[in-house]
Parts: sequence; structure tokens; C-alpha cells
Amino acid sequence: MSIKVLLVDDQMLVREGIKSLLNLSPDVTVVAEASDGTQVLSAVETFQPDIILLDLSMPKLDGIGTLNLLKEQNIETPTIILTTFDDHQFILQGLQAGAKGYLLKDVSLETLVDSIKTVASGQLLVQPAITERLLSGLNQVKTDFNAPEQIEPLTKKELEVLGMMASGCSNKEISLALHKSEGTIKNHVSNLLAKLGVRDRTRAVLLAIEKGLLK
Repeated sequence: MSIKVLLVDDQMLVREGIKSLLNLSPDVTVVAEASDGTQVLSAVETFQPDIILLDLSMPKLDGIGTLNLLKEQNIETPTIILTTFDDHQFILQGLQAGAKGYLLKDVSLETLVDSIKTVASGQLLVQPAITERLLSGLNQVKTDFNAPEQIEPLTKKELEVLGMMASGCSNKEISLALHKSEGTIKNHVSNLLAKLGVRDRTRAVLLAIEKGLLK
């Protein structure tokens, strides 16, 4: 079954371009569009999309405001921020506000479709190039959750898994890359979350970035 997408962008030509490209894929269908965040709630209610593709810079209600509104309304439709901005503060704000993925608009159609599939399957996705920019701006990064003062040392394998998590890899992709069973990788991820004192992969990556655990 095709993945239903709600496309949110204030520029009509951009929406038309993205929609035309996505409709080339049999796996994805753009079922609705919105020109700003104020239209998102009604579009979600009417069209029940599987994924929201969300621009950051929009009039009336921007991407971060839209994510906060979705959270307030307990709407759990996975959202991918698709934007021209590559500022690490925007990235962190987007992830902290609940975005499950973050991509720049210059990605290929194949990457975009694969990303939609990844997030639709319940995984977190962050474009590797963006992760590199995050790491380069560590001194300016601030997070809004309380990190533990003392973190139990991570093993070499756990650090390896953490690095691949930061690049947006799923457990299956990590297991294939490291030649380990998916169950073993799930155990590594669980141990990572416990040692870092966080409840999900997003916060694990954010904390790892803040603490300089990723090199």
C-alpha cells in the first residue's frame, strides 16, 4: 500500500515540484497540501496521512510551531522536516519538537522516498551530512532536557552503534553493517539508552552530540 503524505510548504512551486517527483514513486502518494502550519490540523483530520513533510520557514505558523501544535494536540503522525536550512540550532529544535527526520531539499528522489519509508516504519532519520554539521557546532549546541552529570562509559561497540544511530540507520541497517543479529543490535541500543539515561533514540543522539561522544 502506498504511503500517504501531507506536504506542507508555503511556496506553491516547491510543493508542485516535490509532489510531481514523489508521484513518480509507486510507494508514495501526496494526498494533501498545506501552505502553512495553521492548515495542518484540518488536513491531518481529513486525509489521515502516514507522513508529514514539513518546511521550517513559513508565514503564520512555522515548522517548529507546527510540530509543537501537533504535540499539544497529541497527533502522532510522523513528521520529516524538509528544508533549505542547515543551521544546527534549527535541527535540534526540530528534533526536540518531535520531528522524526530531517532532510535538506537538495536530496535525491531516491533518498527522499527511502527516508519516507524509514520514518513510516517507525525509525528515526537524520541526513548524515546534517549530522556532520551538528558535530561541527558542538560549542553552540544547547538542549532542553536534563542530561545526567555522570555517564557510564560506553563500550567501543556501543559507540559504533551510537554513531550509526546518529546517521539515521535503523537497527536492521546497523546489524547488516556490523555483521551482528538484529537482536544483538537492539540489546546494544537498550544498553545505550540506559547508560545515557534517556528514553528514546532521538534524545540519545542529542545527548551524545552535546557531550561530545561522537567523533
